[in-house]
Amino acid sequence: MTEETSVPLHTISKGSRVLIVKVPEGKGKSQLIRLGILKGEFIRCLERLPGGTVVIEKNRREIAIGMALAKSIFVAYANTEQIEGKVRKKYV
Repeated sequence: MTEETSVPLHTISKGSRVLIVKVPEGKGKSQLIRLGILKGEFIRCLERLPGGTVVIEKNRREIAIGMALAKSIFVAYANTEQIEGKVRKKYV
């Protein structure tokens, strides 16, 4: 998956599993690092709230990301095989 096939986080639908392809530089990047949201990680969209806030799940934690930050995070849709492969590598 490349940046050409990616979409902004705020555009994904509820229930989607995605791979983070690009995160913003600067202050936004440091906020995301503290939350464990890094390039190459898989996340799931739990909810889309009014006003553009996106609630994601990462490592069984729910994280709300505001519209401005969500617009600067690019993701690509992931298939089950990619997710299972990453989990297998992590725990084997």
